[in-house]
Amino acid sequence: MRNKIESMKKCIILANGDAPKKSEITFFRKKGYSTLICADGGADTAKKLKLIPDYIIGDLDSISSNTLLHYQEKCRIIKMKRQNDTDVEKCLKFAIKNGYTEAILLGATGSRLDHSFCNLGIVLKFYDAIKIKILHDDSLLEAISGSITFATKKNETISLYGIDEKTKISSRGLKYRLKNMALPFGKKESTSNVANGNIVELNITKGKMFLIRDFNVMKNNDLF
Repeated sequence: MRNKIESMKKCIILANGDAPKKSEITFFRKKGYSTLICADGGADTAKKLKLIPDYIIGDLDSISSNTLLHYQEKCRIIKMKRQNDTDVEKCLKFAIKNGYTEAILLGATGSRLDHSFCNLGIVLKFYDAIKIKILHDDSLLEAISGSITFATKKNETISLYGIDEKTKISSRGLKYRLKNMALPFGKKESTSNVANGNIVELNITKGKMFLIRDFNVMKNNDLF
C-alpha cells in the first residue's frame, strides 16, 4: 500500500477565475499536490502570487504578454491551439497523459457563470480518468459514486447534489438522513446537511453526485 501511495501523482491546476490564496496552494503542495499547472491566464494569477508554475498550458490567448515573457525561461510553456477543449480541459488531458491521478482545480469559479458551470461539468466529464476537486473560498467540491466513508467533525456542513432521477443516495451520520433518495438537479437537493459525529457513510447507486464540504473544517482538523 505504501508504494502505491508514493507512486500517486497529484497536481494543482490554476485556472483564470477568482484567485486562490497563496496559503491554499502551499497547503495542497504539502499534501502531495507537487506540480503546478496554469491554464493559460491562470499564469497571471501565479505571477501575482509570486509562484513558479511547472507548466503553462493553453491556446495562450488569455495570458498577458508580460507574464508570458516573465515565465519564458522559468517553466515549460505548451501552446495547444485546438478549440474543442477549454484551457482547463487541455491541462487535464495533459495531466492524465502524464500519469496524474488527482487534481485540485483552483480559480475555476468567478465572474463568468458559464465558465464556472463548465468547470463543474468537467469534474463529471473526467470522472473516470482523474479524481478532481474544486476549491472555491470555503467550499471543496468533488463528484462521488458507490459507497464511501469519510472522517468529518461534528457539525460540519455537508451538501449533496444529484444530476438525475435514477441516481439514489442513502446516508449514515448526517442529521437529515437520506434513504434511497434521488436528488435530481433543479428538483431536490440536500443543502447544508450536518454531520452528527466524526464519520459519514454514503451509498450512491446508478450514477454520481456532487459532495461539497467545508474546506476550513477539513484543513483545521487534518481531514484532507
